[in-house]
Amino acid sequence: MTARSLVDRAGTFIGLMLVAAIFGVLVGASFFAPGNLELMARQTAIVCMAALGMTIVIATGGIDLSVGSIIALSTVVIALMLRADQPPLLAALAGVGAAALCGLVNGVLITRLHVVPFIVTLGTMLVVRGAAKGFAEERRIEAPITWLNDLLRTQSGWTILPAGIWAVLLLALVVAGVLRYTRFGRHVFAIGSNERMARLCGVAISRTKVLVYTISAALAGMAGLLQFSKLSVGDPTVAVGLELDVIAAVIIGGGSLTGGRGTVLGTIIGAAIMTVIQIGCSQKGLANWIQQIVTGGI
Repeated sequence: MTARSLVDRAGTFIGLMLVAAIFGVLVGASFFAPGNLELMARQTAIVCMAALGMTIVIATGGIDLSVGSIIALSTVVIALMLRADQPPLLAALAGVGAAALCGLVNGVLITRLHVVPFIVTLGTMLVVRGAAKGFAEERRIEAPITWLNDLLRTQSGWTILPAGIWAVLLLALVVAGVLRYTRFGRHVFAIGSNERMARLCGVAISRTKVLVYTISAALAGMAGLLQFSKLSVGDPTVAVGLELDVIAAVIIGGGSLTGGRGTVLGTIIGAAIMTVIQIGCSQKGLANWIQQIVTGGI
C-alpha cells in the first residue's frame, strides 16, 4: 500500500488519533478515563445521528441546510405530544414523522421544481424554524418526565452506554449496509458520480432523491429526539448552526460536496474529531475562540 492510498483510506482515523493524543498530553491521563470517553460519546451522538442522513445526501451531490431547524421542530412536536398526555413512544414517532415530512417536501421541491438543493433547503431552513417557533409560541415547552429523558443518561448494568448511543451505532450499521449492499445504495453513489449517466442507465433519479431527503430528515428527527432527551424541553431555538457541524463531520470523514463519495465510518470519525477538540479545549481551559480556530484549521 502506498503512502497516498494509506492516507486516503485511513487518514481520518489517523487524524483522530493524533488529535486525541495531543489533548491526552495537554489534559493528562484523565482525558482517556472511561467516564470522559462516555461524555465524548454522548456529545457526539446528536451530530452523528444527523450526519448519517447527511452522508447519504452528500453522496448524491446534494446538501441539506435545514437539518438544524428540523431538529428544533422535532423537539417541539415531542414536547407538545407529551403535554397532551400522549404515550412517549407515540410522541417520539410524531417528532420523527414531522421531520420526515419536512424531508419529503425538500425532495419534492428539488426534483419537481428543478431547483438546486442549496437554495431549496436554505428556504426550508427558515420555514421550518419559523414553524417550530409558531407551534411553540416562541418559548420553550416544558414536558412531563418520561423514559425519553433517559436516552442519553449514564446507565448501570450490562448496557454500559446510554440507549441513545446504542441507537446511533445500530442505525450507523443499517445505513452503512444500505449504502454498500443494496440497489438503492448503488443508485445513490451513481447519481452523485454522474447524474446524467445514471439517468441513461435507468436509475429513477427523482424517486431516489425524494427518498434520500426523506431518510435524511427522519434521521435528523432522531437527532431531535436525542436533543429533547438532553434538554428535557421542546426548544424552537435549539440547534442553530448545527447543520454546519453535521456537514463538516461528513466532509472531514471523506465525503465530497461534488458527490459520489462518503462513508458512514468516516462520518462517525469526523464527528468524533470535532467532539474531541471541543471537550479537550474545554477541559484544558482554552478560550472558545481558540477552539473555533483549531476546529476550522483541522
